[in-house]
Order: sequence, then C-alpha cells, then structure tokens
Amino acid sequence: MSAKFIGNENEDILFYGDGTPINNKSYLKRLSSLAESSQIEEDNYSLGGSVAELETFMSTLLGKEESVFMPTGTLANHIAIRKLAGIRKRVFVPEQSHIYQDSGDTLQNLSGINLVPLGVGRPYFNLDELTESLEKAKIRRVENPLGAVVIESPVRRSQGRIMPFDEMKEITDFCREKKIGTHLDGARLFLMSAATGISPKKYAQLFDTVYVSLWKYFGAPFGAIIAGSQEFCRGMHHERRMFGGGLPSASLAAALALDGSKNFLQKQIKAMEVGRNLFKKLNTNKLISIIEIPNGSNIFEMRVSPEVDMDRFYSYLSAQGIQMPANTNQSKNFLININPTVLNKSVSKMENIFSSGLEQSCQPN
Repeated sequence: MSAKFIGNENEDILFYGDGTPINNKSYLKRLSSLAESSQIEEDNYSLGGSVAELETFMSTLLGKEESVFMPTGTLANHIAIRKLAGIRKRVFVPEQSHIYQDSGDTLQNLSGINLVPLGVGRPYFNLDELTESLEKAKIRRVENPLGAVVIESPVRRSQGRIMPFDEMKEITDFCREKKIGTHLDGARLFLMSAATGISPKKYAQLFDTVYVSLWKYFGAPFGAIIAGSQEFCRGMHHERRMFGGGLPSASLAAALALDGSKNFLQKQIKAMEVGRNLFKKLNTNKLISIIEIPNGSNIFEMRVSPEVDMDRFYSYLSAQGIQMPANTNQSKNFLININPTVLNKSVSKMENIFSSGLEQSCQPN
C-alpha cells in the first residue's frame, strides 16, 4: 500500500502531507495563469521583482519589519541563528528539532556554533531547563556565553506537537530580559496557527527572528523566509550568497509562494474544522478510532480494528477519491494529516465512504 501522488487540480482527498501535493504539470499550469495576469516580475539573483513582493507580503503577515527570501529552510535557520549568535558561539536548541537532528551538523561544521540540545526526547524544553543549563555554565572554568535560543514548533519528529504559547512566552520574555537572541523555526507556523487559533503574527512577535517554509504548504517548489527587524535583515543577501544561496532567478518560486500564501491559513482553519467534525462522526464506528494528539497540530492517530483487511480498505477508499498515507507494513495504527484537500468533499460523503469501506473490508471475499 503506497501513497498516491496527485496534482492540485485533482479533487481527491489526501490524508497525508501538509498542503496540496503538486507535480510539475500543476506548477506549469499555475505559472501560466500567474504570467497571464502579470503577477511574475523578474528578479536579479533573488533581489527585486516577485521576490521583493513576496518579502514585503510576508513581513506584513508576520508583523516584522523586514524579511529575506532563502532557497531552503536549512539555510534560513542557519543564517538566522548564525547572525543572532554573533561571536557567542553557543546556542540552545530542542533536541528533537530539525536543525539539530536533520541538518548534518551544519552550524557546527560551517559556522563553528555549538548546538546544545535541551528537552531530550520531547518536543520542547521549558524555562526551568533553560535556566538550569545557564546556571551550570556559570561554574565552568572558561566563560562561554549563550548566543541564542531556538524553538521549533510544530515538531514533526514528535508527531507535529506544538509548544504551548504561554511556555514560549516565558522563555522569550526571559531571553529578552537577559539580552539573548531568540529564533523560531516556524517552518509549519501556519499549521500551528490553524490548530491553536493564535495568529502567525502573535507567535512571531515573541521572537527576534522567525523562519517559515514556502514549499511545505504554500505551493512553491522550494524556498523559505527569514523575518526580523530591519537592522537584522540588512545586508543578509550577502550571507545568502556566501553560502551559495543567491539563486540567479527565484521569481517563479516566489510568485507561486505569494499566490499560495494569501489564503492558505483560512483554508487550513476550515480544513481543521471539517476534519475534526469528520473524525468525531467516524469515532462512533466500532471499527475505527481517530485520536487527537496532545498539543497536536494537523496530525492525528488512526486506529483500525484487527477485523479490517487493510489492502481492501485502502483500495476502496482510493477508488472513491480518498488517498491514505503509505502503509507498507499494513499497520492498524498510523498517523494521518489534515490539509486543505479535505475540503474537496462534504463531511457526510467522506463519512459514508469510510463506513462503507470498513464494512466491505470486513466481509469475506
């Protein structure tokens, strides 16, 4: 059983991924439409044109003075943390974060920054852990001041769990008082906002800098945004180019991201409402249960009765336009995502498809 890749023109519902999966044909179709409406302006090495338009839009959306386009999220996190830390080469990060687990020690290898993991095995650390680590550092024989504190939320390595807003604020307030820079890895910030009802701007205001992905759900093939103060972002394109990220042309990706970002949050908020309503109805069926993850975002846990033949169940759903995540080991306990594709069918129609699929998958061949 494998997930099916579908372009956004398809009306299928996909219970995997954070946005609407898009293939090359769909990119070309969207770009053609945008070009006809004169919405793509040329840039020069990621400066000006549609890139600048996107940067201005994202600055406003996040309530920051300025923002800078980056080709990847890894580079966005790297440059933001590097600049926040400056000559203080020690940075606290969540142990389960992408920048610590999945970036090949990029900050250590390329910028000589020592990442210190906190909250081992958990999606976030709290203020007590942070202050305890700071106190321990004071008794060391060589002074090594902290350069920055990083928070990631939601955390995909922890089933999309979210750090509670009040705990975020405790840490960022403390850091501001102690003049320690703060960075939010908000790659999926807009998913967090849709789940909690707290605006991206309110989250971003807690931090000195924030990174947002442009491809995970805004429909661009690549790209990221760093947002912060005007002073912080000034001249950042030089660092971007120093790391090989000054793409000669980024206007196509920027135009797609700008188009996709304008209404994504509203769609995702509606999708969360529809998805939760569907799951509530499905949970009355004894053959299935869908569980909300504590402090979760758009990821839920689905449990299917042992009586259900998973191959037949998946095949039935697929034939009816509902695509499920890859499940090669035929597990009866797996994760599913809510994204805007859930808006392609009514709740009652989806409920009927799931119910019929479960019933038929339990019957003898």
